[in-house]
Amino acid sequence: MLWPISGLGIESLPQWIFLIILVLEVGIRVAVIGIIPDNRRPNTAMAWLLAVFFIPAVALPLFLLIGRSKLSARRQDRQRRINAALLEATSHMDLSDQLRDYDEQLSATAVLNRNLGAFPIQEGNQLTLISDYQETFTWLVDQIDEAREYVHVLFYIIGDDPDYTGPVLDALERATARGVKVRLLFDHLGTARVRGYRRLKRRLRDSAIEWYRVLPVRPLRRRFSRLDLRNHRKIVVIDGLTALTGSTNLIEPHYQRASAVRRGRRWVELNVVLTGPAVTGLDIVFASDWYAETNENLGEKLLVDLEADEAASGGSLVQVVPSGPGFPDENNLRLFNDLIYQATERIVISTPYLVPDDSLLYALTNAAHRNVDVLVLVSKKADQFTVQHAQQSYYQILLEAGVRIFRYPDPDVLHAKFMIIDDDVAVLGSSNMDMRSFSLNLEVTLMIVDDAKVAEIEQVFARYMMLSAELDLAQWSRRPWHVRYLDNTFRLTSALQ
Repeated sequence: MLWPISGLGIESLPQWIFLIILVLEVGIRVAVIGIIPDNRRPNTAMAWLLAVFFIPAVALPLFLLIGRSKLSARRQDRQRRINAALLEATSHMDLSDQLRDYDEQLSATAVLNRNLGAFPIQEGNQLTLISDYQETFTWLVDQIDEAREYVHVLFYIIGDDPDYTGPVLDALERATARGVKVRLLFDHLGTARVRGYRRLKRRLRDSAIEWYRVLPVRPLRRRFSRLDLRNHRKIVVIDGLTALTGSTNLIEPHYQRASAVRRGRRWVELNVVLTGPAVTGLDIVFASDWYAETNENLGEKLLVDLEADEAASGGSLVQVVPSGPGFPDENNLRLFNDLIYQATERIVISTPYLVPDDSLLYALTNAAHRNVDVLVLVSKKADQFTVQHAQQSYYQILLEAGVRIFRYPDPDVLHAKFMIIDDDVAVLGSSNMDMRSFSLNLEVTLMIVDDAKVAEIEQVFARYMMLSAELDLAQWSRRPWHVRYLDNTFRLTSALQ
């Protein structure tokens, strides 16, 4: 059967045209076998090959459009320059020594992170968790109103409503009126699909806020990269002194979706406010994204004091770990796996999307097999149909290995993203536990080493668990055949990266 024109009466064509089409078909089949697997996971390559072989008219153009999980050459070059400059600026700092007396394995993890993402681990950080949705926005307004030099804002999604985001935008406009430099970044596609996007753009154009869309989709321009590469980070930095990061987007808790309002669905988030050396790391991550979009180097404009950061003491040990297509080694995935293999007693994971690659799946099941208590908390019903079924396809093997899966009740979406290893280390940030966050999204994660702060995150997890129900293996095995079919089907699509 000839791919694109089968059934279109090709038997009436001259034989020489038929032979040309046949040669092209065979040639394409042979070519993709040697092209698609290049630098891809075997399951990803197989998914693309199956798609191209069975639905070529759709899959082949799609592969040409989004099959390359890399930023443009221009963006990669800028990211390399940023990484090199940061390594040079911190080359004298051997701060992983602060962990050696604490835990030799964690010290090695800090070295791994630094080699991949350039930031050293540093103490002297003060952290405050915010699990209340409204409190995050109240903090933003209060801190922006205190700003004197600059405010840096980066979110995957930004909306505009009178109760949550509106007051934050008002505060940003007040800041510009008193001479504060406000720089704002938001992901283009992440924000463009939100209701009221045109109104938001008009408001920003009429303000003195300096704003740019991250990874803009500009099909008529020659600068092109994969359409589904997205900047998923959430970062706010005030005067280089205090910062916020975590899971919340700059949008009201229903995400401006009429369907969510009707169902009473809200997003449940967890953020952290920081002072101390980690603020510098977050500010530099913002500056790298600003440079990638504008070609403006904020270097000397950042209020950064590396000597003060190096001298800081007390508080929490924190390491900033950026990741994404600008880094070749999937920094967040390597961090997660490294910590999971270190666990001896307990692993706690909260994530809205659990679509592991083979390495993460083996790490979790290996932990359960060596009698580590592995608890995974996900939403009972995710906000994305395809992701819901893709992640459900992994429940069986996880449950059979002894991983305990709990589901946060619908209609809410548990969007908090964190992991706890034993009692002394946690990771928290924007990254989900899925292949999109590992390969396609620009993310930022904090590794936190502090028994007291980990205990606070554990308390948040305990509150979530009080509302959640454990998934039973026997019951899950009896789910309807059509659900199982959809799970397995969308498991294939999850690997198309």
